[in-house]
Amino acid sequence: MSEITVFPATKEQFDPVPATEPTLYFIGVTTGHSSIMKVFPEWSKAMGLGAVIKGIDIGIHEDPEVYRKVVSFIKNDKLSMGALVTTHKLDLYNACSDLFEYLDPYALLFNELSSISKKDGKLCGHAKDPISSGLALSDFVPEGWWKEHGGDFYVIGAGGSAISMGSYLMRDEFKGNYPGRIIVSNRSMPRLEEIKKIFTTKLDPGGIEFQFKLCPEFVQNDEVLSNIKPYSVIVNATGLGKDRPGSPLTDAASFPENSLVWEINYRGDLTFMHQAEKQEKEKNLHIEDGWRYFIYGWTQVISEVFHLPIEGELLDRLDLLAKQFKQ
Repeated sequence: MSEITVFPATKEQFDPVPATEPTLYFIGVTTGHSSIMKVFPEWSKAMGLGAVIKGIDIGIHEDPEVYRKVVSFIKNDKLSMGALVTTHKLDLYNACSDLFEYLDPYALLFNELSSISKKDGKLCGHAKDPISSGLALSDFVPEGWWKEHGGDFYVIGAGGSAISMGSYLMRDEFKGNYPGRIIVSNRSMPRLEEIKKIFTTKLDPGGIEFQFKLCPEFVQNDEVLSNIKPYSVIVNATGLGKDRPGSPLTDAASFPENSLVWEINYRGDLTFMHQAEKQEKEKNLHIEDGWRYFIYGWTQVISEVFHLPIEGELLDRLDLLAKQFKQ
């Protein structure tokens, strides 16, 4: 078993060791606890990459200087091939976008970065979540779901994942099959205002009602949930239940009948998912965890960093390999 290496990054200290072999970094909050630290070495062998993975832990909403130190190190270190970014997608973009020679259209549209890679001597930034979240949604949301049932899409949390999901649902190819309402709740106003601007001015295809709810207390999310229609999709995109314990709902929350409930985390206490499971039979809920989102998220970035397409049989093989490490 490969040794897990994690570098803490703070304003006072960031002391990474220059890479001596091709290295992929995982930039997050508690990276050492993620299954990917055990999974990637097996994937690297299976794909013949000859690469290792190391974590970089950064506190939530850190000082911009910290993000710049991390990105500058990856940019200038020859065998540091790139990174997957989680939790810090928006903050890292805001602090470091000028350090990149190339930013993909999604990164520029949403002001976020989930993938750092290098190509032809250029540091490249991509926002892969609109692709990976779309692939994950298509795995469990039946084709024609919104057209047939007219339900809502309610996402709790207004960060990069919520923005990506909305962008997927509002694609032109889904015209006639949009959610009747897209509803976003968040505990603070700045992120809510940002997602409102993106959804209503950059993405709005027409025909969707948007609601943006400021919910600093969990019980307020309960109240929003109580007004969600049956046959809806409800998503926990807050990070609660993974990096931090708990759920954005209280135990008194009531899910709408015949709905699809998505906990986008796959590790942690997963309180939100367990709350839904208690109502699964009574409300006829379909409950999905974040495992496939995890698989799609990582394989999309690895594909970019190592310039290798990952789909079909290879994707299924990597999923099977990873399952033996699922926590």
